[in-house]
Amino acid sequence: MTESRDLPDKHAPSSLSFATRAVHAGNRVDEGTGAIRTPLVLANSYALPDDPSTVDWSGTELPLYARNSHSNQLALEEKLAALEEAEAAAVFATGVAALHAVFFTFLRAGDHVLITDVSYEATWRLFAELLPEKYGISATFVDASDPAAVRAAIRDDTRLIHVETIGNPTTKVVDIAAIAAIAHDAGALLTVDSTFTPPPLYRPLQDGADLVVHSLTKFINGHGDALGGAVIGDRAAVARIKSEALVDVGGAISPFNAWLIGRGSITLPLRLRQHLASAQRIAEFLARDRRIAYVAYPGLPGHPQHELASRQFGGRGYGSVLSFAVDGDPDAQNRFVSHLRVVTSAVSLGHDESLIAHVGTEGPRVAAYPEEFRRYGHLRFSVGLEDPEDLLRDLEQALDRTF
Repeated sequence: MTESRDLPDKHAPSSLSFATRAVHAGNRVDEGTGAIRTPLVLANSYALPDDPSTVDWSGTELPLYARNSHSNQLALEEKLAALEEAEAAAVFATGVAALHAVFFTFLRAGDHVLITDVSYEATWRLFAELLPEKYGISATFVDASDPAAVRAAIRDDTRLIHVETIGNPTTKVVDIAAIAAIAHDAGALLTVDSTFTPPPLYRPLQDGADLVVHSLTKFINGHGDALGGAVIGDRAAVARIKSEALVDVGGAISPFNAWLIGRGSITLPLRLRQHLASAQRIAEFLARDRRIAYVAYPGLPGHPQHELASRQFGGRGYGSVLSFAVDGDPDAQNRFVSHLRVVTSAVSLGHDESLIAHVGTEGPRVAAYPEEFRRYGHLRFSVGLEDPEDLLRDLEQALDRTF
């Protein structure tokens, strides 16, 4: 006879498989109406208790004022923690607000940080310009795919290492377990931007990361209609982030965006399966075409970190963002994009529709890119949920019309 403790229970996320967890975690029957879905609550203020002297005006555990916390924020945080199999989550208005919250909380003037040399542009600018100039926080950009280089760059005042699971836009893969060991040997925190690798594809916390950051705008929301960011980790660290970088800095997520992202996340496992399968097919198709100068995608055997990605991501996939270029000058890249009829030319990634953006060879970040990126520029391609046959036909006809 099956013991009751072994049965799945929607009120106990740890008893559920990922897909079931994505549906039920953070959802509650509304006591007022009986609605079986957590409702959208468009309120910026909540009723005070009978004795307001008991209120912690900077508290975030209960809805009080929407900059502190609100019901849709709390529901989304519960869901995200369950999806990452973590103790707690804090959500913010954008992914950049979530990144800033981590750095604002755990760094002080005089601290040193190691940053992956290939990173999201806003992260790069924070550590190349803003934090050093305004707050006296020094940063070293290092090839995070080389653990030896990371270890050699550690200093006595290094307090934090920040990496991306798959680098934006070069698709460089970082060995999270190896970098976590280096960070902890040095007494530093490891923070990981896992936007390109949402669960269940990968959970950096299980390989030793202290905090994981997501731009919820991307895969977790998945529909291109809401902005949000999250920091996920142990309860004490997340509580500190909320206390120091949410209430009095003010990067709170709106109730509507929190509700939209919570709704979008329900289909994450289904969407991710399609994203990953289509991206692999498209990367292989492009790699075979002689009109393509290069393709950067961890799922290709020729990728420098293909074996690491296969091991680290457990064979589940390699993400659905790839970079490539046609064999030509910037005008050729632009012509190719202009001929696409299904893929949309726009920034962002992880949407239901496929997105492509042509990025040139200029800018200070480019020095860390591989030679082919510097020569041709690149097309960052986020593979969406369209039928892959339609995407393949669209790419082929655009190549035919370009050359």
